[in-house]
Amino acid sequence: MLGSVKRAFLIVNPYSTNVTGDRVAQVEDALRAHVELQTEFTRRPLHATELAEQHSRDADGIVVFSGDGTYNEALNGVYGEAPVGFLPGGGTSVLPRALGLPRDPVAAAHAVGAALAEGRTRSISLGCVNGRRFSFSAGVGFDGEAIRRINELGREPGGARPGDLQFVKTFARMVAERRGRWEPRLEVEGFGRAAFVLVANCDPYTYAGSVPLHVAPAARFELGLDFIAPTRVRPLDVPRLALYLVRGRGQLEAREVLSGHDLDRFVVRCDQPLPLQSDGEDLGDGDEFVFEANRAAVSVLV
Repeated sequence: MLGSVKRAFLIVNPYSTNVTGDRVAQVEDALRAHVELQTEFTRRPLHATELAEQHSRDADGIVVFSGDGTYNEALNGVYGEAPVGFLPGGGTSVLPRALGLPRDPVAAAHAVGAALAEGRTRSISLGCVNGRRFSFSAGVGFDGEAIRRINELGREPGGARPGDLQFVKTFARMVAERRGRWEPRLEVEGFGRAAFVLVANCDPYTYAGSVPLHVAPAARFELGLDFIAPTRVRPLDVPRLALYLVRGRGQLEAREVLSGHDLDRFVVRCDQPLPLQSDGEDLGDGDEFVFEANRAAVSVLV
């Protein structure tokens, strides 16, 4: 007897950098080659959370075609049995790349659709900061400020965020403005004082174009959270820290860098409110952040 056809619910952010009408149609065709499909476009902030929460109860799987911010929204709405698939529609789309999915959204849709039809999933952990889930990264201080500056540049008329070159320029401007210096401004409870904190749920942490950046090279989706936190930064430290990120080695042994691996929980307390980013989204300022690992929190389609 033939098994029943699985039903997928597709969430599309039409304003993501690489989402177009033609690509949506191609993605839908690719998914329909494997499963039944219903599609809905997001219309406002946090709409993906609402849609994922609603349809994770009545669909066999949730698929999200967007960038990392909308993946994050959807993951904050999925608490049921339905597995989730991610199609690259953003400028970077870190999550599907880190999961090993194709960078082409149509190829990724075929892979995700086949995984749902065949019941092929992977259980991964998620991070959580002050009650909000994240999939691959979060940070207090330096990268939170960088994300905020990028957001302040606005989007193109079609909705695209600034590209990788603008990110590089933003980081370079921050280094120049501070003359390559970051003083200790926070405490990682039980570890010590630091200038800023980068928290990873996987490796790589993000990408600069085609180059993966390895903040915490031992981080894995199946484990708890990792972090690194430079105690302070001086001008001569900047190229060394950048080299750590590209090579993916050295930071865990460095005397000037605090680190933690496979942690269930840790707390960051700031001397004054500092910016927080989660999966590349600005979550505002705060002076205390509780990071927790939600182990085996969700099943993903790969």
